Amino acid sequence: MLEKPKLTIIAFIILIFLSLSFAGYGFSLFQKEKIKSANLQEQLENLKAKLTAAEARLEEYKKTIVGLDAKLKDAQANVDTLTATIDQETKAKQEALDQVAQLKADLEQQKALRSDLETKLQQAQKDAEKTQSQLKDLDSQKEKLQAKLKDLEAQATQQAQAQSKGVELGTIVVGQDAAGKAPAQSAGKTASSSVKQPKKKNAVSMEGKVLVVNKDYSFVVISLGSKDGIAEGDMFALYHNNKYIGDLKVEKVHDSMSAADFGNPSIKDVVAEGDKVVFKAK
Repeated sequence: MLEKPKLTIIAFIILIFLSLSFAGYGFSLFQKEKIKSANLQEQLENLKAKLTAAEARLEEYKKTIVGLDAKLKDAQANVDTLTATIDQETKAKQEALDQVAQLKADLEQQKALRSDLETKLQQAQKDAEKTQSQLKDLDSQKEKLQAKLKDLEAQATQQAQAQSKGVELGTIVVGQDAAGKAPAQSAGKTASSSVKQPKKKNAVSMEGKVLVVNKDYSFVVISLGSKDGIAEGDMFALYHNNKYIGDLKVEKVHDSMSAADFGNPSIKDVVAEGDKVVFKAK
């Protein structure tokens, strides 16, 4: 009977011990759970803070994105503008290159023209120098002709004076005849016997000779002048070797001789000093 209560007490003690053990374990679990709950709460608060910060940053990001979108649109507009500008510049550059190519072609053409002009200028200078030389020669010939005309006028004047006084004349050279010899009057003959008296202008048979031929200026000097009744504009028939070759027109008259132009330019290739001239009645 005594052992049964002991067993009961032992069982009770064991139950108490187990209860205390379970209670301690439960308390321990509770503390752990409390700590864990506190940690979780703290983590939750941290997460909430992080979430709030993340939301704030998200809003900032949204604002940034909106700003970036606006900048992107502006950049796109700028890109479009730059693209259009580049296209225009490319087109302008191509046009400039085309113009440069055209200018190069024009320059080459101008160079060719310049070279041609320089060649022509050099030739013109040579021609001018040649012309100046010819002019000098013509001036020299003109001076010689003028001197010869003065000599002829002086001789004619002397001849006229001697004729009027009836004195003898020496040899007077007035030009070459058709045969190339210079006609002369021999000394010892009187002027009245060696020089024919001039006929009147209205006489069809009034004749003279060519004293000087100037082919450069296309005129001749004939042996008839104002004392023979010759006037400017008078016409003479010209004979070479007694063959008619054309007409002469008096342009300038002196006392005993006259200057006459060729009626036909081809006459100068045939006429010679000493050829006969015959007055043509109007």
